Amino acid sequence: MAIERVFAELQTDAATLHQSIRQHLERNFAPDARKFLRTFSSAEAAEFLGLAPGHLRKLHAEEKIPEAPTDEKGRKVYSADDLGEIRLALARATRDPSLYLRGRVGQDPLQIISCVSFKGGSAKTTSAAYLSQWFALHGYRVLVVDMDPQASLSSMTGLRPEIDFSHKGTIYDAIRYDNPLPMSEVIRKTYFHGLDIAAGGLILSEYETETPYALRRGAEPPFYLRLREALLSVEANYDLVFIDCPPQLGFLTLSSLVASSSIIIPVVPNFIDVASLAQFLTMTSSLLDTIRDAGLSLDYDFLRYLVSRFEPSDGPQAQVAGLLRANFGKRVMTETFLKSTAVSDAGLTHQTLFEVGRGSMNRNTYDRAMESINAVARELEQDIHKAWGRF
Repeated sequence: MAIERVFAELQTDAATLHQSIRQHLERNFAPDARKFLRTFSSAEAAEFLGLAPGHLRKLHAEEKIPEAPTDEKGRKVYSADDLGEIRLALARATRDPSLYLRGRVGQDPLQIISCVSFKGGSAKTTSAAYLSQWFALHGYRVLVVDMDPQASLSSMTGLRPEIDFSHKGTIYDAIRYDNPLPMSEVIRKTYFHGLDIAAGGLILSEYETETPYALRRGAEPPFYLRLREALLSVEANYDLVFIDCPPQLGFLTLSSLVASSSIIIPVVPNFIDVASLAQFLTMTSSLLDTIRDAGLSLDYDFLRYLVSRFEPSDGPQAQVAGLLRANFGKRVMTETFLKSTAVSDAGLTHQTLFEVGRGSMNRNTYDRAMESINAVARELEQDIHKAWGRF
């Protein structure tokens, strides 16, 4: 088959598929359709606020915090906005507001955390989604940046890249070489209180092809500083930034690593993934050395390996997890993201367990998964607070 014919057929197939996807989305989702976050029970609200359930009830009884609405059974339910108002009331009533407003204080630097992996299926996007939502629900001001052209994280927030960003509006517009937009113009609010997003999209692939030409003509700032400068332009608005990197080591991932203050590397504990990790680390260290040679100082607050999709009863997985801990020591997070049908089932509809709720599936399965998620996030929170000098 002649190369011209192959090229023409690929172009035709791409256009046909894009049109089919667009028609499917427009048929199945109303043009103004948006996701909404569910309300939370008293027990969930107490956990997010860092209170015992009994203490939360006592504060309501003493009218020290705003009242919450009740459901048809007379039980209090809390929206994310309600949690924000209660958190502010608690902070105003204490000598140490940081007990409830746990984000940056004074000169605390913005924490920019890249979730990065060389291999698809490592739960990289899932980790970024759950961690960003957890911190938003616990009172932090969070921005997620979807640097992956596949835009899976953007889809999980209810956006439809094939429709919403067919012309502009992604992070690409803030880092492109010709007439970039201010970062503030590409950031969108999500349906999570305290959680914003700079969305991804297929257009990000253009950054990979444009950058070699930009390097040849000496475009300023260089590719590896463009995301960093965009994020610093909005740093006053956020405590944390989570970046979901594409599953390959290209200009987008390098830009993310240079912009970051800390790195999380999810790794599934099997030998294929670990072998891929070894290659990724070798290539990454070499490329970052090249960037350092260009005069850029890189100093990460922490680097953590997160064992993901872990099955504790799987003997080979336990062995590989042990191998990682033996080689990397404390850089491997103590807590693990368990492999869970609850997480998988929620993901089928582009949702997380924070959205679907405990009553929508087997409660024991849900509770085990949430216990794992909470444990990982709390361990990461300690690392963040250490970076802010609080321990």
